[in-house]
Amino acid sequence: MASDCIFCRIASGAIPASLVYQDEHVVAFPDVHPQAPTHVLVVPRKHIGSLAELDDADLAGKLLLAVAEVARRGGVAERGFRTIINTGAEGGQTVPHLHFHLLAGRKFAEGSLGE
Repeated sequence: MASDCIFCRIASGAIPASLVYQDEHVVAFPDVHPQAPTHVLVVPRKHIGSLAELDDADLAGKLLLAVAEVARRGGVAERGFRTIINTGAEGGQTVPHLHFHLLAGRKFAEGSLGE
């Protein structure tokens, strides 16, 4: 855990959050600045700065399975959702802890990558 990382502090329970999913490796909670009616962040409990630093295939699979489970639990899996991973400053990453954005509840423009 990086003590100055907000997502590490949420994952450890040091900062309260409304968790919509959790297991021993992953937590998920609503984004405080939602870009869609459903906007959930799925993060590993272990501090990993970005996707470029991820070197654990098992954890990568657990994160993707957690995204799918959050979508099912949120009732958005059947209609569809968007999953985004911003990596690094030029990729739009604002919190230096790997996280997946799950966005749903509205139609996204075809060919659009924006949030």
